[in-house]
Amino acid sequence: MPEINDNLDKRRSNSAAPPPEFLATENISLRLLLAQAEIDARELLAQAGIDAKEREAADKLQKLILEELHHRIKNTLAMVSAIASQSLRNVPGAEHAQHAIEGRLLALGRAHDLLLQARWTGADLGTIIRGAIEAFDNPDMPKFTIAGPDVRLTSGAVTAIAMTLNELCTNTTKFGALSVPVGRVDIAWTIDPKTQRLHLTWTERNGPPVRAPEKRSFGTRLVETLGKQLKGDVQLTYESSGFVYAFDVPLTSLTSIA
Repeated sequence: MPEINDNLDKRRSNSAAPPPEFLATENISLRLLLAQAEIDARELLAQAGIDAKEREAADKLQKLILEELHHRIKNTLAMVSAIASQSLRNVPGAEHAQHAIEGRLLALGRAHDLLLQARWTGADLGTIIRGAIEAFDNPDMPKFTIAGPDVRLTSGAVTAIAMTLNELCTNTTKFGALSVPVGRVDIAWTIDPKTQRLHLTWTERNGPPVRAPEKRSFGTRLVETLGKQLKGDVQLTYESSGFVYAFDVPLTSLTSIA
């Protein structure tokens, strides 16, 4: 079998290991590549560290600016409230207007508190509702039921919704369901996935008989205006069983900046 053995010897010689000089060159090239990779990695880490420090400084600056802005807004609201109180103090029959103005300014202040906590990027609808009704509720015997999915609102929508809820709460404690001990309010909202609209209802029950007012009050006009501001539809229904506020609005008006 001499021919076969010759062929095997040829294949063995062809597959023999590379010469030492070749391996030495390859090792040098590999070490250079690894060294360059280490340098690049250090530069990237250093750059990342600088970026992280800059981002941390920017976040601290933004927080400081927002807190200062919030402080000045609250001071301005307090000043406006004092001016209104002083201006109406000696006006006969102006007590109701004075309390209404103070309540609306307090509602604005609470909305700004929520926005500061969220860095003015918006807030969750459920959080807004709970914050708005807190002053009107009784922890020992809750007067409100709240149900609905998570919806993150923009800062403009937060203010409008908070002001609307303040008007509804003020009205129900004076004339509606919460003007009596057994009265209750149901607040619920749903999202239509097809139309991408949010539907929110405020339903009063167990209160005194309801009648439609003979004339539209400033509070009613304010609630309707705030709804239109968000490009939504507002419906006020004075049913004998209880007042109902219904708000239907595109999600884009609540969750994105127009």
